[in-house]
Amino acid sequence: MNAETQHGRNARSHLAKLSLLALGVVYGDIGTSPLYALRECFHGDYGIRANPDNVLGVLSLMVWALILVVSIKYLILVLRAENHGEGGVLALTALVRSHFNVRGRAWLIPAGLFAAALLYGDGMITPAISVLSAVEGLHSITPGFDSWVIPITVVILVGLFLFQRHGTAAVGALFGPIMLVWFSVLAASGLHGVVSSPGVLRAVDPLYGVRFLMANGHVGFLVLGSVFLVVTGAEALYADMGHFGRRPIRLTWFFFVFPALLCNYFGQGALLLANPEQVHQPFYALMPGPVLIPVVLLATVATIIASQAVISGAFSLTRQAIQLGYLPRLQVVHTSSVEIGQIYVPQVNWAIMLATVGLVFGFQSSSRLAAAYGVAVATTMVVTTVLFSVLARVSWNWPIWVVVPVAVGFFVVDSAFFGANIVKIAHGAWFPLAVGILIYTLMSTWRIGRRVLRQRMSDVMRPVDGFLQEVSSQQPTRVPGCAVYMAGNPRGVPPALTHNYRHNHVLHEMIIFLTLVTEEIPRVVHDEKVEVTDIGNGFCRVVARFGFMESPNVPWVMAMAREKGLDVELEKISFFLGRERLMPRRHGGMRSWRVWLFSYMSRNAQGATDFYRIPPEQVIEVGAQVEI
Repeated sequence: MNAETQHGRNARSHLAKLSLLALGVVYGDIGTSPLYALRECFHGDYGIRANPDNVLGVLSLMVWALILVVSIKYLILVLRAENHGEGGVLALTALVRSHFNVRGRAWLIPAGLFAAALLYGDGMITPAISVLSAVEGLHSITPGFDSWVIPITVVILVGLFLFQRHGTAAVGALFGPIMLVWFSVLAASGLHGVVSSPGVLRAVDPLYGVRFLMANGHVGFLVLGSVFLVVTGAEALYADMGHFGRRPIRLTWFFFVFPALLCNYFGQGALLLANPEQVHQPFYALMPGPVLIPVVLLATVATIIASQAVISGAFSLTRQAIQLGYLPRLQVVHTSSVEIGQIYVPQVNWAIMLATVGLVFGFQSSSRLAAAYGVAVATTMVVTTVLFSVLARVSWNWPIWVVVPVAVGFFVVDSAFFGANIVKIAHGAWFPLAVGILIYTLMSTWRIGRRVLRQRMSDVMRPVDGFLQEVSSQQPTRVPGCAVYMAGNPRGVPPALTHNYRHNHVLHEMIIFLTLVTEEIPRVVHDEKVEVTDIGNGFCRVVARFGFMESPNVPWVMAMAREKGLDVELEKISFFLGRERLMPRRHGGMRSWRVWLFSYMSRNAQGATDFYRIPPEQVIEVGAQVEI
């Protein structure tokens, strides 16, 4: 076997492994939609009668939603918008921000930020509706289990969130094979139904969907809100691109996941054509009696995996938001020494858990939860279309005659789904919107507050040249050792040093101004991460650059600086950190309620010592009062 043949085999083996892993992480949400999507079109609050025309019409809308939204929009087009390999609406927002002028940012960035905020609401609903819909399969076994559905669902969800602190590295390898079995069951059960009623395949014709909408008018439009449930996991395909790459995600979708979903939806449709009375649980009605219990168990495990992916996505989104300056520092725990993407954010975990359990108790059934589901994802999809279109025109220089039809086409589809979901506000859709507005308010307040605070600090910050001249002329006492001062602004003297020098009139022999910069790319090349500059008279500046998918680590930065010639030993460094006490200022740059909220967030943010992993016994904090 020559080297070229061996390389080809290794490449194919690696691709197959990545595709299997992607199956277990990326497609959990969209892969569990068959549990409730078709049912809600005929059985939910906005359901319609399950006659043959309606069944074929709804199936046609589902098929073309999967083709247009998932296959064409996300898999073929949006996955091209990679931010150095990373995807997701926040990564897309950062990409647009780096390529667009200041005027355009005034509305594009808030839109992307709001879309990202809405995903937290989706992260709260997805585990509730997914696990609840699977456990409701117990009713198909015997109605005697009905009273156990809610308790069992809550126990599973609480256990899932309690497990987060341990990470998924140990069990993550099982996700792919389990989802492989799950999609195989979807395909096999669906094919069995199609064989019994092959006429259901006529729904591939989009005219059935058009006729359904025309014949049912306003009611048909509302059913679109339930049809949308088949594509609610599409955003996850884009968000997880950085973990697996475009090719494994595309191959897995087109050659396995998409056919399996189509088979199952057609199978459920065939069942309803023959037995319209099965609208209350068409998914489980497809299953032969002997396999019903194993399928309920398998569905429960599949929904747990789907929930895990959404929860992990919320953790990843939070880290991105912290690094990009949209959220205060929160505790980020790395649960794996091998996989850098394996993180755990306790505050986010407990908040989502409380909301998810509350949703289960509040709505009591997956059918009622379905009314609350979708509006957050639909809004995010609208924003994704806008941001993608702007990026295609401004950054990729697509001709206007290509961008406009693409943008208008997808905007019409997204807007239709958004309109069908937004009318459900009174039935629960208010919840993800309220969560989105709350998170957006926190993000925007933190962003504005940090900008105002930086401006206030810059106003009182002394220029480096002037300070060095003063030190040179006054010749203060220099004590042995090295002092590191954290400097948010690399062009000035850190206020902590100014205050310390003013009161103590001494300086260390070596003083380092350390600036940590977050770039609008996922990761910074290793050799470009740390830059050391000698600025004279025992002073030097160290600038460390990280991507928004990385976690800054000061001891590592100092080790890198030592490799670049800086004569320092971590154990002998004193780290001076500034701690600002924020005071509202009359006619300041922020409204009073934002000042209060920003101050509250600042007080409750994780300390720089823990966040940057600085040895706490070597830290000295210098306080200052700042009006904003």
